[in-house]
Amino acid sequence: MTGDDIRAAFLDFFAEKGHDIVPSSSLIPHGDPTLLLTSAGMVQFKAYYLGEETPPNPRLASCQKCFRTTDIEVVGDISHLTFFEMLGNFSIGDYFKREAIAWGWEFCTQRLGLDPERLWATIFLDDDESFQYWREIGLPESKIRRFGEKDNYWGPAGNSGPCGPCSEIHYDLGEESGCGKSTCGPNCDCGRFSELWNLVFTQYNQDEAGNRTPLPSPNIDTGMGLERTLAVVTGKSSVYETDLFTPLLECIAGLSGKKYGADEAIDHAMRVAVEHGRGITFLIADGVIPANDGRGYVLRRLLRRAALFGRRLGLRKPFLAEIARVTVGQMGHTYPELREREDFILKVIRLEETRFEETLNTGLELLDGIMAGLTESSREISGQQAFKLYDTYGFPVELTREIARERGFSVDTAGFEREMAQQKEKARAAHRFELAEKGLDNLKNKLDLKASKFVGHDRLSHRSTLAALVVDHQPVETVREGQEADLILESTPFYAEMGGQVGDTGKIDGAAGQFLVTDTVRVPPGIIVHQGHVVRGELSVGEEVTAAVATARRLDIARNHTATHLLHFALRQVLGDHAQQRGSLVAPERFSFDFSHLTAMTPPELEQVQRIVNDKIRQNLPVYAAEMSYQEAVKEGAIALFDEKYGDKVRVLKTGRPPISVELCGGTHASATGEIGFFHVLGEHGIGAGLRRIEAVTGRGAEDFIRRRFAGLQSIAGIVGADAENVRDRVDGLAAELKNERRKRAALERALVKTQRTITFLYEKLRDKFPEWDIGIKFIFNGEVVNGIKLIAASLPSSNMEALRELSDYLRQDIGSGIVVLGSVYEGKPVFLAAVTNDLAEKHPAGNIVNEVAKVTGGGGGGRPDLAQGRGKDINKIDEALRLVKSLV
Repeated sequence: MTGDDIRAAFLDFFAEKGHDIVPSSSLIPHGDPTLLLTSAGMVQFKAYYLGEETPPNPRLASCQKCFRTTDIEVVGDISHLTFFEMLGNFSIGDYFKREAIAWGWEFCTQRLGLDPERLWATIFLDDDESFQYWREIGLPESKIRRFGEKDNYWGPAGNSGPCGPCSEIHYDLGEESGCGKSTCGPNCDCGRFSELWNLVFTQYNQDEAGNRTPLPSPNIDTGMGLERTLAVVTGKSSVYETDLFTPLLECIAGLSGKKYGADEAIDHAMRVAVEHGRGITFLIADGVIPANDGRGYVLRRLLRRAALFGRRLGLRKPFLAEIARVTVGQMGHTYPELREREDFILKVIRLEETRFEETLNTGLELLDGIMAGLTESSREISGQQAFKLYDTYGFPVELTREIARERGFSVDTAGFEREMAQQKEKARAAHRFELAEKGLDNLKNKLDLKASKFVGHDRLSHRSTLAALVVDHQPVETVREGQEADLILESTPFYAEMGGQVGDTGKIDGAAGQFLVTDTVRVPPGIIVHQGHVVRGELSVGEEVTAAVATARRLDIARNHTATHLLHFALRQVLGDHAQQRGSLVAPERFSFDFSHLTAMTPPELEQVQRIVNDKIRQNLPVYAAEMSYQEAVKEGAIALFDEKYGDKVRVLKTGRPPISVELCGGTHASATGEIGFFHVLGEHGIGAGLRRIEAVTGRGAEDFIRRRFAGLQSIAGIVGADAENVRDRVDGLAAELKNERRKRAALERALVKTQRTITFLYEKLRDKFPEWDIGIKFIFNGEVVNGIKLIAASLPSSNMEALRELSDYLRQDIGSGIVVLGSVYEGKPVFLAAVTNDLAEKHPAGNIVNEVAKVTGGGGGGRPDLAQGRGKDINKIDEALRLVKSLV
């Protein structure tokens, strides 16, 4: 049998027994904040067991994707896995122990064809009922073993939930596989017995304190690991020898050039690489992306551990994307989300593995240095050192511990945890300092207040009672004009900063005074504090006041907040479901929205997102909210912020009928999308690994942005002499001209650099011919371009006209196109020579140039258009005369 065969056989068997076949849920347990990842088949049915919801059929069966993090560091042996498939049948208040045991035996012996003589059962210590049912189907008493809670009590999944005693079916692999002791049996550590199936009799609900209360009715929750069952059915000694893993091992063997089965150390590294490679493929497909905490850290830890073991196989380049590709090809027909998200899966893996290459190299070098510095008497890496590797260089402590262990070192794990705790305490202290700065750190203890009642979702003005006043961190009974204070009402329409939305401003009017609210903040346990100052009269504790929110500002904030929900919807449409909100800042002028995505968005993607949002705005969809239980919200498809803790009752905000967006949100919103007016993206950029941020404007903010943008456009149009409609064409034309001119200038400058070298060479050459040149040439300007014409003007030591003509011929030939003017002293008088290349001689005759130059020294000159000479009287004005050349062209 293959893995597909067993999966199909199990589901067909229970369909025949009246069970509905339920698809696997995501590895991210959206409806269960107590769980990091889906770890059992019953997770998606918890609400049924607790009596919170009614199942479509009391009999259900599934093949559930599961992920457990407890055994990551032992993955690599022949049995432990992080990701696995759990076959399960479930009874919600229907059948119980008798049927579960009978059907378990029937499936194992008749459908899987397992030898009954090799099957054993374990039961809970005092479960005589299960003992009797096992005896009824013919299992000998000697093959029924009793165990306590450690082995035969299951649950809950997470910190709380359904649980109960269980009965397990074990397969005897034979005496040759065991320890040989007469007491050997199920749960012996020797490995002779393989646990196939766990039949859980779910009877209790356990709270976070460990207290158990009976469930509304007893239930059945079973779990049969597909991989382990396949190994037993096919007679393999390891799950890695089954068809679920052999294609992956063949892939890693081909990449590394190593053969599986030839060396145990190599085999171990290959098993780690393919198991983790398979696991990360499924995690990413279900929306997990690499991060430094939570689910993202599990993914990052697995990927980095696999990369480390890949190095031990000689793989120096990223390889895990190839493992993922094989996984998709092998499992995509059963889990279509793998094929649908294949490109994204491969992109995530390639980026993360490439990024880790640098971390790995640095981390290994540092770790080697740390271990080299330890003495024989102290072979322990300190918690501080391990934390620095993690915090500064991103090197997971689990890898540090694993590498250290292999080399005979240990890690001070307790010390590492202390360093982590100190870092978290610093973050908490920073928050406390922020509250202390606002005078709110001990507010609750000073005033003994309860949580404030917020009434501002449907009103902006409200009559309330002034519950407390605080001035300079101390409670007072009255505040007067000019005083700054913190004011607390029994109920308020002012929204306090939370969930990314900034606090409201406005005013609070009493009978004898007015208070201007400049900010509204929230202090545990939900006390809403109005911060500001008294602008008139006085207010006292206990008096009735009218609290009025600044309407225009609140509506600006509401428009932006509703736009974040539309943006979230659009991003998931364009980029995929992995684009999940990770934070936001909603202010009146603009908003920012943080989301998970690996690469910068392209201009077409941003344009498409903007188009989708504005289309939904024009449709003027209704925006409405409802309060319901968390479970009901999840059932309706509400999107919750990952890792956010929600209470039993939540506020669900929906957009559209039927809704296009359903999110858990306590903020304030527009009543219809049309109120947003217009949405415009200001920019998009990265804020961390796998995190992007979009900044945008709506409503009045968008109007102001567009006004300023058009004003700038009009200004540019005026400068370039064009209308706003065709300014782009004009600017493009000017840019092309400028580019062309720059290209010409660059060519001229390159030529003039060459000319400068030529002049120096010529001077050296001619100095021997004209010994009176006992000093170098003095350049008045050399290599300049004026109106596109190359100019050279130089003053030479005492010389004669023959020397000037010879030098000018060299220069004119070298520059190709341009004007050369040379000056010198001959027989005590200034002399000048102008040489112009033929292409310029008609427009700029040499005779005109030299005549004007010589005039400066009190003389004149003339000659041909291409060559002319002149004389003057004042030798002190030669440099001044040569500087005139620029103005003549």
